[in-house]
Amino acid sequence: MFVYEKKLLYPIKVKNRNPKLASIIMSQYGGPHGELGASLRYLSQRYTMPYPELKGLLTDIGTEELGHLEMVGTLVHQLTKGMSEKELADGGYADYFVDHTAGVYPTAASGYPFSAGEIAVTGDTIADLSEDLAADAAMA
Repeated sequence: MFVYEKKLLYPIKVKNRNPKLASIIMSQYGGPHGELGASLRYLSQRYTMPYPELKGLLTDIGTEELGHLEMVGTLVHQLTKGMSEKELADGGYADYFVDHTAGVYPTAASGYPFSAGEIAVTGDTIADLSEDLAADAAMA
């Protein structure tokens, strides 16, 4: 179980709309190396982890990634909230807007929707931890 405080630890306050920036940042939400995939990777791998300390660590990391997902989603929402038609067209957000309006939907910057096929959960401790390291190194 998790305890959820209904506020961000570090509040996000965007002053200006920027749909172009939002469409790029959206990839960090649901792209191939985004926070949604990271959280699911860690929270799924924990079930076959044979060491209780590492199982707890994977749970902690997966929960932290969910917090990152919330921050990125908040950022995208604030960057697109109240967009005008001109901002929508000029920002390259029109294709996304047709399907999702200003909703925060897990997708890559290319428009490809999130797929669980982008994460690895093999049940093999070494393979899973190696994949975790590779995935986090790709973002670093």
